[in-house]
Amino acid sequence: MSVEPIYNRLLAEKTIENMAARNLQGFYCQTRGEALQKALELAPEGESVSFGGSEAVRELGLRAALRGRRLLDPDEGVGGAEKEKIARQAMAADCYFMGANAIALSGELVNIDGYGNRVSALIFGPSRVVVIAGVNKIEQSLESAVFRAKTVAAQKTLLLFKKDYASFDELRLAADGARGQTVITERAALPGRIFVILVGEALGF
Repeated sequence: MSVEPIYNRLLAEKTIENMAARNLQGFYCQTRGEALQKALELAPEGESVSFGGSEAVRELGLRAALRGRRLLDPDEGVGGAEKEKIARQAMAADCYFMGANAIALSGELVNIDGYGNRVSALIFGPSRVVVIAGVNKIEQSLESAVFRAKTVAAQKTLLLFKKDYASFDELRLAADGARGQTVITERAALPGRIFVILVGEALGF
């Protein structure tokens, strides 16, 4: 048997243990399919749901699985004004799904946001926030988690919008300039509000 599934489980379990002391409730799912089912359990039928920009959410197939629900999806807005209107409505959603740019083994969540709507929802607004992240997002220290969020995650996220950078240096400078907010969640003020689903495989950037 490969050592990777064992290592990923142990790494996730230790991270979840450390998150619990911070009022963050974690779950470990070995596969994407298990993670999708857990995500749906955390958003009961009848609730309003929304999303922050997240490759992990996209790769999980969560948007498709929630079709027919009371869905507030900014990506479905036509034009900037409508997208912004839906993003503002999402702040009052019952359940908000998002990814994480990095997670420290010690339990802190680290997120970079250009406009701020995603981190705003994490901090205050929706009744419940569900963070979905692959074990590739877990770093051994808070310092390395912040470094990962500001470099790897920020740079790869920019490539979603523009792929014709002439060099890595150009991409790095663009990512440095695009960072608007860096948010470290050290502790949730309210227990039972922020949930974290850690998946035993790579998801997102």
